[in-house]
Amino acid sequence: MTVTLTPAQAWQEMVDGNRRFVAGEPAHPHQDVSKRHELADGQAPMATLFGCSDSRLAAEIIFDKGLGDLFVVRNAGQVIGESIVASLEYAVAVLGVPLIVVLAHDSCGAVRAAIDGTAIDAAPLPPHIWKLVAPIVPAARKVLAENGGTAVADIDPELVGQEHLRNTVRDVLQSSELISAAVAEGRLGIVGANYRLAEGTATPVITVGIDTEGTVPESEEGLA
Repeated sequence: MTVTLTPAQAWQEMVDGNRRFVAGEPAHPHQDVSKRHELADGQAPMATLFGCSDSRLAAEIIFDKGLGDLFVVRNAGQVIGESIVASLEYAVAVLGVPLIVVLAHDSCGAVRAAIDGTAIDAAPLPPHIWKLVAPIVPAARKVLAENGGTAVADIDPELVGQEHLRNTVRDVLQSSELISAAVAEGRLGIVGANYRLAEGTATPVITVGIDTEGTVPESEEGLA
């Protein structure tokens, strides 16, 4: 029997799994033969995760989840795009997930490429790579301006990553009427979290339609 979770309950499941992972006490749920057979006829994931493709960011491991638990969408730098929005809409409209987690991380290569690309004398990137990381550049320029810097060396990659994460959550809402309506109706919450590679922790940076420890829910209008 499928249990329908609220956005807050789904996020708590993610938090609990991450705590087990950080403590080195994973439960490794839903990774047995019976679960594999059960899922052969369909899926009902508890959340969808949109994250960076970085090899150190394995979603099911970080959150101690198993087969059928997460609907995962990834690309370098978790940059919004048409196929990403379509995949997220599928998760919400067809699979009925109550939660979208947008997961960024420190030491992100895409963020580093965007920062380096702001330099006047920057070497050109291959065109497809540049097209991917270009949406991160505004975050780098904003961080540079807000901190009074004048050169690429003055840009803090961690601040850029967090700014890009906020922008990505905003872009998800602005790109999809279906998703923004689900949030407005209380059926869906979005958590933008940052993963720290060394510690293994996933900490909320921005939330929409859901309350998390130490954060205040933001409205869709608050992100506009």
